[in-house]
Amino acid sequence: MGNSIRALVPGFPDHEFIFTDVEDLNITDSGQLENYFSKESINVCINCAGYTAVDRAEKERDLAFKLNRDAVGLLRKVTRKHKSYLIHISTDYVFNGQNWNPYFELDDTTAASVYGQSKAAGEKELLECDKCMIIRTSWLYSEYGKNFFKTMIDLMQTRSQLTVVNDQVGTPTYAGDLAKAILKIITEINNDNFVPGIFHFSNEGVASWYDFAWEIARISGSVCLIDPVETHEYPLPAPRPAYSVLNKSRIKKVYGVSIPYWRESLQECYEKYKIIKSKNLQND
Repeated sequence: MGNSIRALVPGFPDHEFIFTDVEDLNITDSGQLENYFSKESINVCINCAGYTAVDRAEKERDLAFKLNRDAVGLLRKVTRKHKSYLIHISTDYVFNGQNWNPYFELDDTTAASVYGQSKAAGEKELLECDKCMIIRTSWLYSEYGKNFFKTMIDLMQTRSQLTVVNDQVGTPTYAGDLAKAILKIITEINNDNFVPGIFHFSNEGVASWYDFAWEIARISGSVCLIDPVETHEYPLPAPRPAYSVLNKSRIKKVYGVSIPYWRESLQECYEKYKIIKSKNLQND
């Protein structure tokens, strides 16, 4: 997520951006946070960090809650002390997936997995904070890092056949689109038009993971065969929401955010992925 925001920085010359990782700043350490915020003049903090190993979280509960709940509480304390705004990225996994209608922001969070429970607990740390915003998103991918899109691209180049679940339904979300929405919100903060609370953001449309994989194969020209499989045939340690489509009406109404259709954004991501891959090959 941070790399997607970084890629858009040239379009915001009136803003100064500082990017950190765990080597620069450990957000689970209150002393480091206080020292950092005392040294830097930070108007808006965007928290893209978190424990995202969904299956491993089932055995590493304490670590998941340390990163996804406790660190968020520390960020709230330090941003409140230094009068900074806080934008925190959360997930559709806070829902159990049994709703079968697009989820609204105030729907009950009854997460089935440790990962989802830890993210829901982190959200509670920010409720009733007038300078805090929670943005829930789903199935996030990009041309950077490790994610479903890049995993599928790699597997399709080495395998002739893959199986992907077709009974988990949500919406693939391009991190570049979420980054654009966040930066638009930042401009509203500077204009004193900030509205706190929970917001949903994902691309438009609905898909299964099978649909997502099939579309990746199509746009990349892969001849890899994609076979659908049901969740019970592909058991994993952590339960996934069967349905986690998010209703985005609030963020569109409050902040005027325009949201592209997921297939269009996937094509954009693939084109950028090819450019990065080509540059890497030239540098080898």
